[in-house]
Amino acid sequence: MSRLVVVSNRVGPLKDTGRAGGLAVALVDALTETGGLWFGWSGEVSEEGSFGNLKQAGTRKVGMATVDMTQADYDEFYAGYSNKTLWPVLHYRLDLAVFDRRLEDGYRRVNERFATRLRPLLAPDDIVWVHDYHFLPFAAELRGMGVENPLGFFLHIPFPAPEVLAGLPNAATLVRRMLAYDVIGFQSRRDAANFRRFVVEELDGAETGDGELAVGGRRVVARAFPIGIDAAGFARQATTPEARRHTGRAEKLLAGRQQIIGVDRIDYSKGLPERFRAFGRLLDDYPENRERVSLMQVAPPSRAELDAYAEIRRELEELTGNINGRFADLDWTPIRYMTRSFTRRALAGLYRASRVALVTPLRDGMNLVAKEYVAAQRAEDPGVVVLSRFAGAAEGMPEALIVNPHSAEGVAASLQTALNMPLDERRDRWQAIFDRICENDASAWAHSFLETLREAGRRRAS
Repeated sequence: MSRLVVVSNRVGPLKDTGRAGGLAVALVDALTETGGLWFGWSGEVSEEGSFGNLKQAGTRKVGMATVDMTQADYDEFYAGYSNKTLWPVLHYRLDLAVFDRRLEDGYRRVNERFATRLRPLLAPDDIVWVHDYHFLPFAAELRGMGVENPLGFFLHIPFPAPEVLAGLPNAATLVRRMLAYDVIGFQSRRDAANFRRFVVEELDGAETGDGELAVGGRRVVARAFPIGIDAAGFARQATTPEARRHTGRAEKLLAGRQQIIGVDRIDYSKGLPERFRAFGRLLDDYPENRERVSLMQVAPPSRAELDAYAEIRRELEELTGNINGRFADLDWTPIRYMTRSFTRRALAGLYRASRVALVTPLRDGMNLVAKEYVAAQRAEDPGVVVLSRFAGAAEGMPEALIVNPHSAEGVAASLQTALNMPLDERRDRWQAIFDRICENDASAWAHSFLETLREAGRRRAS
């Protein structure tokens, strides 16, 4: 079987540290199966940047190869075009996007430099799988260097409607360069359809059926491959000593009350201020929940150097103070808002102690918290997911209570329904979702994508 080469901005870890995300676990499993190489940024900034020594590590079956960035690379490629331009545009937030030719040039430069460093490491029969918005034009750079290997790409965040993407300067050029990939994967059918529509409407491509596009003399597969989790593995994590300890601590603190939990990075795409307002509306509209229900929000900071994120933190702190000030009592705090992070085992324990998961992003590629919450539940007494219609997970979890995160009244009403749902209904909804996430787990996701990529490679070679 051909060796797999994974390319992503961050690399590793190869071992479960307790904090490794589900994606890392899925990629390590796929790499281990065939033997492989994981290539990307070292996480270090140096004067030499990508011209410096290649840093290599790994295990007998899986190697890691990384390079540094210069400060200019970091500022223009990572903090700049990737996170100040592409991230907001792909999350439908043109109003927050920074359009600066210097950042765009830095993005293109780093893609070219990373492709240059990867090129000598590739064997003729390698399969290359590139991940996320940092490397949209990466395949075009490799093709320009004569690479004929099967090249696949997976976007972990949303892909917007054509009329939104068209607001990005040089959007057509960027998408045209993406078409150097053989297979382009998306989290949801909506995202894949948005991409295909852009290619048809803006680049004169044609849909040929089953997610295929004919454009510029090439055939490209652009299809949804919804990412999963290791559901069985995460269910086991919920029974580890660390998880049980956190379940016990939470239940002792709750003292018979019910808990709603949210777990998100601080990010404007997650809808956290809207979520806090909806919880406040729950206490206003359904006063029987006062002193009976708490919201625990775990929200580690991300991209703290960006002004938009600092503003969200200030808003969340103000909302927390306002709601707690209005409703708290001596022995009851309505919102427990924590900006620290937890291990995945600890989170599994907190999920298990919570009657409701409140997962209400304004836009999300998938959102694995919803799936992890379901996997962590006790089968005999499971909780309920209240889920945004704008999360990719909503396509595969119709048994969740699907909400519009912009409607505080609607979210509050669904929370009230979830908190009072009969046990039999909770069990039926949970079982349907759990069975589905076990069948469509992280391993199935990786195998589905890679088999599609191998088939595309065979077809192109014939």
